[in-house]
Amino acid sequence: MGRAGVKGARVSLQCAGRIPEAGAVLDLLEKCPEHQKKGGFPVVVFEGLDATGKTTVTQSVKDTLNGVLLRSPPACISQWRTIFDDEPAPIKRAFYAAGNYILASEIAKASTQAPVIIDRYWHSTAAYTIATEINGEVQDLPPVHDEVYQWPEDLLKPDLVLLLTVDPEERVRRLQHRGLEKTKEEAELEANCLFRRRVEESYRRMANPACQEIDASPSKEEVLKTVLQLIKKRCAL
Repeated sequence: MGRAGVKGARVSLQCAGRIPEAGAVLDLLEKCPEHQKKGGFPVVVFEGLDATGKTTVTQSVKDTLNGVLLRSPPACISQWRTIFDDEPAPIKRAFYAAGNYILASEIAKASTQAPVIIDRYWHSTAAYTIATEINGEVQDLPPVHDEVYQWPEDLLKPDLVLLLTVDPEERVRRLQHRGLEKTKEEAELEANCLFRRRVEESYRRMANPACQEIDASPSKEEVLKTVLQLIKKRCAL
């Protein structure tokens, strides 16, 4: 489920031979060295549902710390996202999982030169996979210490993962204000409050590293101040 590593992603993409882009993703994956090592600068991931302020906060933190901003899926494959979003769940998840390993290669290089700020990483892939594969209430999710919530052993690990949260009404208001076309998962989040709860609870159950929850409801300035204090405290900046 949430823990399929690079081998699982590779197998699923090989089975998707009818999709030309699957071969291109595989080629990029094959070029990534195994067991990526982080450089000397901190790596901080921001997670959260759409309209929790990730884009604004990540850009502000990157500017403040003179860092590098990366996103998952990485730019080299993000143009194929809509293709894989229409595929069956195993192929779709393999695309996002592969994206994490390709991104790890970029993180390894960038973190030798500057702090690295990341807009979504493995926790997103895992949380959405778990919430999609399990139906019903939050209590139907795998138990708290289940291995699906554990970080894959073969994936470069960040120093800190911050989960931005806002209450559901505020999040919907922000989405409407943005006026952007919804992704399939965003439409599902809006239509299905049980799905949203499963995603959020899956994020909270992640371990090694766990998500540090940040209330993103206050002003942008207040949220940025809270985030920077946490980063400086946890990453020895």
